[in-house]
Amino acid sequence: MSWWNNWYVSFLSWRVRHIKERNFIVILSLLVGIITGLAGVFLKNSVHYTHQFLTERLQIDSGSLLFFILPFIGIWLTSLFVRYFVREDISHGVTKVLYAISRRNSMIKPHNNYSSMIASTITIGFGGSVGTEATIVLTGASIGSNMARFFHMNYKVMTLMIGCGAAGAIAGIFKAPIAGIVFTLEVLMLDLTMASLVPLMIAAISSYVIVYFLMGEGVVLEFAVHEHFALANVPYYIILGILCGLVSVYFIRTNIRIEKFITGIKNQFKRILVGGALLGLLIYIFPPLYGEGYSSLEALLTDNADALLNNTYFFDFRNYAFVVVLYVIGLVFIKVVATAFTNGSGGGWRCFRSQFVHWGSYRIPDCLPDQYDRSDHGSCQLFCIGRYGRGDVGCHEFSVDSYVPDR
Repeated sequence: MSWWNNWYVSFLSWRVRHIKERNFIVILSLLVGIITGLAGVFLKNSVHYTHQFLTERLQIDSGSLLFFILPFIGIWLTSLFVRYFVREDISHGVTKVLYAISRRNSMIKPHNNYSSMIASTITIGFGGSVGTEATIVLTGASIGSNMARFFHMNYKVMTLMIGCGAAGAIAGIFKAPIAGIVFTLEVLMLDLTMASLVPLMIAAISSYVIVYFLMGEGVVLEFAVHEHFALANVPYYIILGILCGLVSVYFIRTNIRIEKFITGIKNQFKRILVGGALLGLLIYIFPPLYGEGYSSLEALLTDNADALLNNTYFFDFRNYAFVVVLYVIGLVFIKVVATAFTNGSGGGWRCFRSQFVHWGSYRIPDCLPDQYDRSDHGSCQLFCIGRYGRGDVGCHEFSVDSYVPDR
């Protein structure tokens, strides 16, 4: 490998002599954005096709034991992968990024470039009730950190590249570059200067373009709001915000307590057995908890709430409004439990996304199908969107990012 070392040293010397650091940061941010976009495409497709392969043959009008078995298998496989291949805790992605910035001189281990994506594909594809967003944030931050290390950049530039990776991750996964930039500035708390803002913009936009080119113009949740904002609804939004804050407290505290209980089981086999069995039981009763949960949010936003009863033993009751309402109320309180079981028993990722399904479901009464005499579809959608954003604020305590739709 002497030829590689010679070439590598020669390239670094050439770069220092011919490319100013300011210009090289721009080039590096572009590379980070492109690679992070490709990682986002890989993650979304791998989770989607794994999920589809395992569930496409299920009957829509009845429940299935696969909803009990698959999450248990996913947690078991993920635990084996983490224990024997990664050999390090890869949970809580955003927390690990913040820890790397504050305690590890912005150095993130190279295995995070791929390990969290593999673990998330197994966990979520097999039904673990968590999301992919924390995964791609850690992956993007790791890509930025390791690319900066590869080119022997200093701590300040490495931190900026971590921010570029995180911005590119959010921009790509949601196709929302503005949200990616704001997320980085608010959560990672980078300095808002022109020197940092321009690379963040380049990384976010380049990631967005890559994802747009490879996956088309579709967005995570596709819907149209036909009704204009009504000033008379402002008091209801205030009440909704207060309720979301209270439910956020419930979500955070419940998640911590249940995860602490599960992780308190020191024997890994027993922890997987208990957590996997309880998670499988919940998903067996509430199939909308399977995987990321975007389909449930789409059902609410597209005036199709009764679709939540598909693949359940309550399918024959989908035309009864009170059954649908009670079922969704159950989802509101059970979602965090399923997420905590997934996390604590060894699942491959965390609850960055889980609370969105949790809060989106909370405004159910106005989202029932037409036979339930629901009168204002536009207001229903606005309330679901408001619930979605306010839940984000309550759980993660960043206020601006939840209000920045890019389309």
